[in-house]
Amino acid sequence: MTPPGNNRGRPRHPRAKQARGASRVGERFEAVVGPVAHGGHCVVRLPDPVSRVVFVRHAIPGERVVLEITEGTDGDRFWRGDAVEVLEASPDRVLAPCPYAGPDLCGGCDFQHVTLDRQRSLKADVVREQLHRLAKLDVDVEVEAVPGDDDGLHWRTRQRYVTLPGGGRAMRKHRSHELVPVDTCLLEAASPSPHTALGRTFEVADDGFWQVHPGAPDALVTTVLSMLRPQPGERCLDLYAGVGLFAAFLLDAVGESGRVVAIEGDPEASRLSSVNCPGAVVSAGSVDAVLATSYDEPFDLVVLDPPREGARRPVVEAIVDRAPRAIAYVACDPAALARDLATFAEHGYTLQELRAFDLFPMTHHVECVALLERV
Repeated sequence: MTPPGNNRGRPRHPRAKQARGASRVGERFEAVVGPVAHGGHCVVRLPDPVSRVVFVRHAIPGERVVLEITEGTDGDRFWRGDAVEVLEASPDRVLAPCPYAGPDLCGGCDFQHVTLDRQRSLKADVVREQLHRLAKLDVDVEVEAVPGDDDGLHWRTRQRYVTLPGGGRAMRKHRSHELVPVDTCLLEAASPSPHTALGRTFEVADDGFWQVHPGAPDALVTTVLSMLRPQPGERCLDLYAGVGLFAAFLLDAVGESGRVVAIEGDPEASRLSSVNCPGAVVSAGSVDAVLATSYDEPFDLVVLDPPREGARRPVVEAIVDRAPRAIAYVACDPAALARDLATFAEHGYTLQELRAFDLFPMTHHVECVALLERV
């Protein structure tokens, strides 16, 4: 379950694929669970004669479980599965608070069966592994709790349900269009988001992007400002600016002698950033296209908050061409962050600080803020 709005967190379902041999769906194996992996599952390596990696949900590293294959054929390099029976439980295993969490049920939560502290350590493991594997960085990572949820529940200030015939509602199963009727989702907050950050109110379209955890805007803005230390008169570039969350506070910091340019691909969000950030220069258009033709000038600071796929090389190289003294990268996907950090490193910008926040408790998602500087 991911943050909604502007395609940043729209549900994605697997494409139908050509079968590569006999199906193994429904087969069961006893196994010891290996390390956590990016995506809300753990790695299990089935020995010979099966000799296959299985990405298993509803498990915790170190447990002995019975897993059931949910996707996979003889010709696939890896399979997917669920832990349907726990033979030796981790001390970090708890009873899921939601009756719809578990194998063959709602796919929105990955970690309801895990204590909150262990959830955060698992997410830290994932961030650490992705940075090491994709960016060749060895970084200590701690995923920090953020005020605004109720022991990991009741934080989603915007929630989507599927309406059933007759007026009921449902959620989808993991990687499926199949529906699970539900009464309510325990992640849903009691009231919608007020669209405020550090006491400032922002205008947001009804279907527009805004962080869904109540504590997220304050945590992210405070972190970005503390990392960048914007000074009066500096020039700032806010990429994937949304409705101007970061641009508004950068404007305050750089003052009338400074300059803030906000670029956002969604036309309505870009229009609202003009309303929320009077004094900013606002451009509507895809970030790579705008940077390829406009604002080809030096900037002191850059903030970027790209969608799940990351900024990618053309945007990274356009940022580097503007020679900022510091870059704050807000990332909702650690793999995309790691790939982009590797590209920045090719151009002399290296990671100086990283903070990670648990803005999506009970799910595998984690938000990171990275500071890059040229050294």
